[in-house]
Amino acid sequence: MIWNSASEFFSMGGYALYVWGSVAACALGLLAEVAALRLRRRAALALLQQQDAVRRIERQERSRPGDIDLAVPLQREAA
Repeated sequence: MIWNSASEFFSMGGYALYVWGSVAACALGLLAEVAALRLRRRAALALLQQQDAVRRIERQERSRPGDIDLAVPLQREAA
């Protein structure tokens, strides 16, 4: 199609409401998807940081000198 003016382009031959409404709905959908992805990424990173902190605490508790590790069976010295 060839438009003679910008107003003809924006009126879209009488279908402007449908055309620009569709463009707006598509843009809104894309923006919502980007926002949802950012929120999910932040939640996943927070969960990973939380899991990492728990692992560090557990590792520190296991590595304290003098603590008895009940998970490891006692070994008897060979006589």
